[in-house]
Parts: sequence; C-alpha cells; structure tokens
Amino acid sequence: MSDHDPPKTARNWSDEHIHFVTGRLAEFSLQETVEPLARQVGFTYSIDVLNITVAALMTPQWVATRIKPTSEATCIVLPGYCEGDVRDIERTTGLPVLRGPRDLRRLHELLSPKLAPRPSYGEFDIQILAEINHAPGLSIDELLSEAAQLAEAGADLIDVGCNPGEIWSGVSTAVRALRDAGHRVSIDSLRPQEIEAAVRAGAELVLSVNRDNRDAAADWGCEVVVIPDDPTTLAGMDETIDQLAMARVPLRIDPVLSPIGFGFAESLHGFIETRRRYPDAEIMMGIGNLTELTDVDSAGVNVLLLGICQELGIRSILTTQVINWARTSVRECDLARRLVYHAVRREQLPKHVEPRLVMLRDPDVLEHGEEKLQKLSEDIRDNNFRVFAEDGQLHLIRAGMHLRGDDPFAIFQQVLASDPKHLDRGHAFYLGYELAKALTALTLGKDYRQDEALNWGFLTRPEDHHHRIQE
Repeated sequence: MSDHDPPKTARNWSDEHIHFVTGRLAEFSLQETVEPLARQVGFTYSIDVLNITVAALMTPQWVATRIKPTSEATCIVLPGYCEGDVRDIERTTGLPVLRGPRDLRRLHELLSPKLAPRPSYGEFDIQILAEINHAPGLSIDELLSEAAQLAEAGADLIDVGCNPGEIWSGVSTAVRALRDAGHRVSIDSLRPQEIEAAVRAGAELVLSVNRDNRDAAADWGCEVVVIPDDPTTLAGMDETIDQLAMARVPLRIDPVLSPIGFGFAESLHGFIETRRRYPDAEIMMGIGNLTELTDVDSAGVNVLLLGICQELGIRSILTTQVINWARTSVRECDLARRLVYHAVRREQLPKHVEPRLVMLRDPDVLEHGEEKLQKLSEDIRDNNFRVFAEDGQLHLIRAGMHLRGDDPFAIFQQVLASDPKHLDRGHAFYLGYELAKALTALTLGKDYRQDEALNWGFLTRPEDHHHRIQE
C-alpha cells in the first residue's frame, strides 16, 4: 500500500483482532495511535514488540522466526518498511498478513471504515479533446509522439490545430498517420479546403463552423462544432444550428469560453443560456482560454471548469498543454472528470476522494509534537540522524543531539562543529538532500517523512531508499 494512493480494498475491521508488529523505538507511538483508532473503528488488537530497535530493519523472514501472535488474532499488520515476501509469516502463523503505511500515524487510512472505497469510482461521461497546437510545424514523428503522450494522459480525440494563413498542404498526411496509429482525430480549422482534406483522411470532427464555412459543412459527412459569429452576444449561433440541422449534419455547440477580463463571467452565462435553449444538444467547452491564459496552476482551474461542465451536461471539453503551468492539463482533466462525475451523480462533496489532484499542498500535515520529539531524542541510542519538519522548524536528531532551526545550512554547520563520527561525503550529501526536502515541505505546507518522496499527487516521483538506518 502506497501512502499516496487511495485505498483499493474494503474490509470490515470491526470484526478483526489485529496483531501489530513493531520495534522497540516505535512501541510508544504505535500504542498511542492504535488505542483511539480501535475505539473508533471497533477492532481489538495486540502489539508484538520484537527485539529490534528500528522497525525499518525488519524483513519478513526475520519476523517469521520471532512473531508470536495471540490466539485471538485474525490478521497481522507489519510496519510499512518491512519489505519483501510475507508468505513465510503467513505459513508460520496461518494468518493473513498486511503491510501498513510507512508512517504509522496514517494507520487510519488503512483501518477507518469511512475510507472504504467506492466501487463505481472512476466512471466519467466527459470526452477530452487534446489539441496539438501549430501542428503544421511538426514532423510526422513529432506529431505521433505528442499524440501518443496525450492519449496516454487520457485524451479521447487528438485535435490537429492548424495555423491561420496558408492552407496546410500536409494536413491529409498528418491525419492519416494519426489514424493509422490508432487515434481518433478532429481538425481545428475554419477553412473548407483544409477541412475537406482532413475529413477525407479520417478526421471525424470539425472545429469549428459558423457563417463563414457552414454552407460547406453538409458535404463533409462528419460531426461539427458550432460556434457563434460573435461570442459576446452568441449572434449567428442559432442560424448556423438551424441550417446544419436542416441538412442533418451532426453537431455539438461551443458558445466559447472567454478569458478573465474579456467577458469570462458573461461567457459562463452563455453556456447556461445555450443549455436552456437546447436542452438535448451536445455541448463542448474549450477550456484553454482559462488554463493557458491565467497566471495560476491549471489543476484547480480544470476541476472547477469540469465541475461546471458536469452540472450543465456538457459532455466534451477541448484542452491543450502548451504553457508550462498547464503542461499536465490532459491528465488533470482525466482525473477531474472522474471526480466531478462521482460528486454530481452521488450528490457527494468532491473532497477526500481524489488525492492525486492535490499537488502543491497536502490534505493534512501530521506532526509528532515537541514532547514526542524530545522523548525520541532521549530514547535513541545510535548515531544515525532522524530528520523532521514541524512547527516551522527543521529538526535533526540522533543520540545526544537535537538540533533545530529554519536554515539547513546553519543546522549543518552545527553538525560539522560537533565532529560526528561516520559523516562521510555520502552521508553528508544524504543529509543535505533530506534537509532540502524538509524545508520544501515547511515552505509549502506538506507532510515530510524521512526517506520518502514528497507527495505531489499524480506527479509524485517515487524514491528509492538510498539510506538505511543501521542497527
């Protein structure tokens, strides 16, 4: 179980007697964590403190020869750092074995029934069109590479963005190559000659149609997106819809979302008005005018706009990811469409449901507190450093030492002044890296755990454990 992933399996823990395994140093913290959780959830428990100081040094094979579960035990929970095959323990004890979170303060995420998974979560009904901007300037290999990345991130259609000005002579070759690679394709152009070539090559959707090109749309034989001639008033939109409907051209409507400062609020009203006028029509929202043109990380904007889409029954969105702060917009939209579908269909707040979209700051920050850190510094008997980030300060603890402050350089100077044993270059680099992570966590309000990657939601890069505490 990863601390960053939502729970995958449901279990009625109130029927269980859980046998927890730990080392001497974590006994007090485990007891303090489990006792109130057992009262809340309703399980009974026992704690097996094995003859080792640091639980991170345990292996399943070592535990199998020393564990002594009580007769009432129905399952065993190992420390999260006890990595490896647990079948030896299961054979020895006859009990199922689970691996808990690496931070025991997060046991509630494993054992709380309030966090039972939703079997239907992950469903959605909003289609993502991902635009490749300035496609004429890309080689076929570059086009296919970008399309593959967009599809992997969750795009349902690849939108080929044409340039204003000259007709793109290679549009049919590009569309055909994308189709041959297995992609569904739309063409983003107002010029009939460019559109006709793309449609013949396999494009199934045209963005966009208004009075300038609607007379040609009946000959394309594919679905089109209707836009108003004047987005500020929706002028011309009804006439284009009527003409295409008479010609039996399948269509969806895009009233056009305006950037902030250029009629954003009124353009939202345009979508509401369009839904009122056409209660059964397919509607599309191009969201790049917000994500690409606003100085803000795109994830929150995407969730908000897709929430509007879900409530209004807008079943497709067009996005792009050109500017750096929106570079993962497609993946954000893929997660967001699942979150808003769940919230609207279940009439449930979109909170504590999709942790992968919480990236900059963490949902909560767990702290040991001054008293526990002081007790830890008194109990430690080895010279390995423990790093903590709490209450606006960095803490560096080992036997006989508890340094604190908000400047990693100042703390490290104190370490050097103490002339610690075994502080070689590798260990010094490791401490610098961990202190830098800890300071980042303090700065952003994130949960820091030594030897663990900071939680950046779906952007998290797992870290190997380059440093292991020596018993």
